[in-house]
Amino acid sequence: MILVVGGAGYIGSHLVKELVLTEEVVVLDNGSTGHFSSIADGVSIVQGDLGNPEVLKSIFTKYPIKAVMHFAANSLIGESVENPLKYYKNNVAATLALLETMMEFNIKNFIFSSTAATYGIPTVDLITEETPTYPINPYGKSKLMIEDILEDFYDAYGLNYVVLRYFNAAGAHISGEIGERHDPETHLIPIILEHLLGEREKISIFGTDYETSDGTCIRDYIHVTDLAKAHILALEALLEGKVGKEIYNLGNGRGYSVKEVVDMCQKVTGRKAIIEYAKRRPGDPAKLVASSQRIYEDFGWRPKYRLEEIIETAWKWHSQ
Repeated sequence: MILVVGGAGYIGSHLVKELVLTEEVVVLDNGSTGHFSSIADGVSIVQGDLGNPEVLKSIFTKYPIKAVMHFAANSLIGESVENPLKYYKNNVAATLALLETMMEFNIKNFIFSSTAATYGIPTVDLITEETPTYPINPYGKSKLMIEDILEDFYDAYGLNYVVLRYFNAAGAHISGEIGERHDPETHLIPIILEHLLGEREKISIFGTDYETSDGTCIRDYIHVTDLAKAHILALEALLEGKVGKEIYNLGNGRGYSVKEVVDMCQKVTGRKAIIEYAKRRPGDPAKLVASSQRIYEDFGWRPKYRLEEIIETAWKWHSQ
């Protein structure tokens, strides 16, 4: 059985929907940002906090857990700057409680959701796993802290792990049954689609003077189901003993500017957006694009969905 922590969240619920096809799953989630209605049928659900040792011990006592997949984290960059205590308590201290309980129950396989925010503001066009990590906010720092802790736990306790650094997760399940719901919503594609549905008056583009082809930021968008498939490949490699410790980027390897994303949303929906141009936001890099060559070489993983298909699945979900 696989424990998915944060399995009611956006990425976690998409992972669970794929994982139940091959594994028994138990989800731990406190419901603070996720939606229990998004969890696939046939999954055992425990409602509770990740940082509660009693909740964790009850799960590991009741279920024959063989691996843990960790999606539960606060992930708003602006909020992390305003309230770093929240991020270090949930993203670091609570994860340590999880790892400590895993060691107590001799569970040695761990998959960790990390982030491109660990890289900070890179000076390279294509980010590899060897690109230096200089996070510039508490969110990115909290994720990198866990990456460092995992390496120490591998050396000291034999904890096998895979770290997956996401770039911009986007889209919805191809069935239209689950998709992206955040409150507040901070991701570009759902913000645009909410506007095109009449739920927002306009959309804002922050910065038009970057050193890019059209002056707006460039980001790498990856479909959430492609992310889920990469997690399952990593899990299989862990369970088969093929991986000890690894870090992988997950991206499309192709960047799209904010203007290109807006244009594609208009094309997919057939609707016209009202755009407001604003000043740059502090700390926004001009370009963040990932190389996922390493995970392709190790596991044969390649993303299936490109930007137009990502937006089509998101539009199907939001339209409902």
